[in-house]
Parts: sequence; structure tokens; C-alpha cells
Amino acid sequence: MKLLLYSHAFPPSVGGVETIVATLVRSLAKPPTQENEAAIQVTVVTETPAGRFDDLSFPCRIIRRPSLWKLARLVSDADVVHIAGPALAPMFFAWLLRKPYVVEHHGYQAICPNGLILQQPEARVCPGHFQAGRYRKCINCESQEFSWLRSVSKVLLNIPRHFLAVRCAANIAVSQHVAKRIALPRTTVIYHGLAADSARRHQPPAIAAAKSGTIRFGYVGRFVPEKGIPILLDATQQLRRDRQDFEIILVGDGPLRPQIEDAIRRNHANDFIHITGFLHAEKLTEVLNSLDVVVMPSVWEETAGLAAIEQMMRGRLVIVSDIGGLGEVVGDAGLKFPAGDAARLANQMKKVIEGSGEVAALGKLAQDRAQSLFRADRMAADHIAVYLGFR
Repeated sequence: MKLLLYSHAFPPSVGGVETIVATLVRSLAKPPTQENEAAIQVTVVTETPAGRFDDLSFPCRIIRRPSLWKLARLVSDADVVHIAGPALAPMFFAWLLRKPYVVEHHGYQAICPNGLILQQPEARVCPGHFQAGRYRKCINCESQEFSWLRSVSKVLLNIPRHFLAVRCAANIAVSQHVAKRIALPRTTVIYHGLAADSARRHQPPAIAAAKSGTIRFGYVGRFVPEKGIPILLDATQQLRRDRQDFEIILVGDGPLRPQIEDAIRRNHANDFIHITGFLHAEKLTEVLNSLDVVVMPSVWEETAGLAAIEQMMRGRLVIVSDIGGLGEVVGDAGLKFPAGDAARLANQMKKVIEGSGEVAALGKLAQDRAQSLFRADRMAADHIAVYLGFR
């Protein structure tokens, strides 16, 4: 089977989509281990430039930034086209050439011009204006960030995007929540998967508290409004007023960083809240090993919460806002609080501070859940089953 896998974002770019697509590619391109397994010839197409990245580190052909003519030829030559996110060009060519194409929804681009289903300027969860045909609402939302003309064009382009997603051979949602939210026909849920060795570099849970006696909470990700970092900062202030002792490590960077640094200074919290910036490789591993608990205070409907899955795989307790696919993937293997509720987040953090034994117990439960549901081999097998359904 010739599989063309299109992903606008791909290594060396760093992000959740890049991580999952790269893991899927490596798993699919492996030689079959049994006679009844399908041999898949994978070709990756991406708009991400290689830079100094060695494409030979992947066991398949990688084509970067092809012309539209070349993309059309690649689609024509494929048996199945897998598109990570509803990108217009590959969907259009696959539909035009009558090739079976699969659209995997890592976000909400098929039903929302900004892909976040967050209504601006209120920054509240959108009730589904685009799906209901209330395009003026969508234009008003987009115009909070873009010009009026750009906003109109983004909304208009989303109409054919949704049209082509409706007509694909299969839609893949990364959580049950996403499947319900996008409400597209022929939708299959396939959870994210991580390689089995992704957790081996990391120490077991509760290491930091055992060494220092102080619980270390961490946030790992981009500093953007939808991630809800101000909610975490508000919760820390409430805990400090209760004279609780703890540390906060914010791992990452982004456009919201100046506001976060300003809030830390205003609250005189520099002694217990620290920002590391973006970290990679050994430095990231070292910091992650120093954390007892990872907090994800998102205020948007996370599609799956890959960062939570990664920490669960490492045996870390996670505290997450119960919204979107984030609460779904954590299940009963972590602590939850209503999105945007700093007081409830503070209560969950206080539970951990006052009873550190819960860190190890829930960390082990989280790891067991992750190793059961979020394995790369399972993710690849589920995808292959979808592809084979077109034969």
C-alpha cells in the first residue's frame, strides 16, 4: 500500500502535531512482522523546511514544500492519502482524483476558522457559530486579530474546508470529545500514542519531594492565552495566603511571557515561581525529572492533551482543567478542576501539598493508564485498520 501522509507541520518544527505525526510515521514505516500484516510504503509531504534536520533519520521518503503540480502527482500516485488536519490543497486533489483520503483532526479547523473554537474578544468557548452558519459572528471573532478583509477570507476558506472534510473516506478524531464536536460523517476515534521508550529517560514520580521536602508543580507548554497560565498564577496566590510551601516551574515560552513575568513581579512571587524558557533534550529531561506534578489549566477545549499524556507516561501526577479531550484522556488517573476556576485548582494543589503520598499513587495510576491506552503500536494498528477498510 502506498500511503501519502501530508502534515503541514513536521520536524524539525516542535509541537504536539509534529510529535504525533513523527511517531505515527516511524511506526507505520516499520517492516511488517507477521505474514498477515500490511506492508506500507510511506511518503511524507510537509510545508516545514528541513533546515539542518537529517531527513534520513526517518525510515521513509520526505518531500518538503512541493509545488501544487508535484503535490497533485504525489496524490495521484498514492493508494491512500492521510492528511493531518484539514489542509485544503491535499484534500482538494484527493477529492478531485477520487483517491480515498483520511483527515485526522488534531484541532477544530474543519468547524472553526481559528481552529480553537474560542470566541473573541471574550475568550470563551464558542457554541458553534460556523456549524450553525452564523458566519458574521465568525468574521467578528477573527477581526479581533486580523483585518476585516483577512477575516472574511479566512471564514470563506473554511467553507470548502468543511465541505471536503464531510466528503472524505474517513475522519479520525483524537478523542471522543473531538468526534462529538466536529460532528462529521464516518468518524473514528484514535487516541494519540507514544513510543514505549519515551518514558525510560525519566525518573519515577515523587523524586523531587523526596529530596527537598517541597512539592514542585510544573507547567509545560506554550505561553498563549488559551493555556490558562494566569489561572495557575491566581491559584498560587491563594495557596500562599494559606501559607502553603511549594515551588512552580513554568517550562516554555510564547507571546504571553511578558504579561506572566509582570504578574510574577507584581505578586512578589519570584522566590517560588521560575520560568525556564523553551528547553530541549537533556535540559528538558532534567527539569521534568525535578517535577512532582504537572498542571494544565487550559481554558479552551483541548483536543486530547498530548502534554498530559506525555507526563502520565512518565509516571507524573497531572492536575488538569476538566474541559474538552483533556479531562477525557486523564480519566480517573489524575486530579481535575473546572476550567477557569482558580479556587478549585488551588484546592487540588493543596491536596497534593498536604498529602504527598497521593503523588506517587496517582502517578502510578496515570502511568498504567497511559501505557494501556496511549501506545504508539496501538495507534499505528488502528490507523492501518482504517486504511485497509478502503480496499
